[in-house]
Amino acid sequence: MKNEFVDIDISIIGGTGLYELEGLVELDRVKLDTPWGEPSSELIVAELAGKKVIFLARHGLKHTIPPHMVNYRANLWALKECGVKNIIAVAAVGGITDEMAPETIVIPDQIIDYTYARKQTFFEEDLQSVTHIDFTQPYSAHIRQQLADAARRLGLEPVMQGVYAATQGPRLESAAEIERLKRDGASIVGMTGMPEAALARELEIDYACCALVVNWAAGCAGTTRIEHNEMQEIVDKGMLGIKSILKECLKVS
Repeated sequence: MKNEFVDIDISIIGGTGLYELEGLVELDRVKLDTPWGEPSSELIVAELAGKKVIFLARHGLKHTIPPHMVNYRANLWALKECGVKNIIAVAAVGGITDEMAPETIVIPDQIIDYTYARKQTFFEEDLQSVTHIDFTQPYSAHIRQQLADAARRLGLEPVMQGVYAATQGPRLESAAEIERLKRDGASIVGMTGMPEAALARELEIDYACCALVVNWAAGCAGTTRIEHNEMQEIVDKGMLGIKSILKECLKVS
């Protein structure tokens, strides 16, 4: 498998609101099994903006896998087997700080992990030695810069400093929990950022996140209740910008 797709070094992991991309020319679908089980979906080998990419639907092609049940290890392992060296992960998040209003595009530079009981590492059994990866800077600087440059060429201005709080889900957070995250320094909140980012680092895959703020987090900006229909409207509108950035980024990558 790796030899067959060794020239496809870029993958897009789609989250909420990104199940398909206009202009994506599908070339093949690959069903892989891994030592960690099956990935969330078939890997879609495709061409986008003249570049071959592999698209993976994080929650499944029909969005049926909740964030705490995603087989992150299988997903990342399958992409590595296909020769992927760079991953752009798309995420829908809640805004915590004042600059993270709905419809804001964020390219976070840091992450805090609040998840639990997820399979967090490949380094568990049959080890020759204990392995510790450096995670000081969890996101790839060069992919973040490529995303930012692509956005600006389109007249968009993403927020480049953001701390992603990765929570367990699938429920949304309480107002008190969000207040705690804010005190910890988090500026956006989502449910899929970890262990995805760390597993990519373990496999030496460059990884960055392009996030769309789809709602104020609980208790922020006077929010007393999060309405899913309002979130969906922002997802539908905001993902158009995310998709444009992805295409523009691939044109020059």
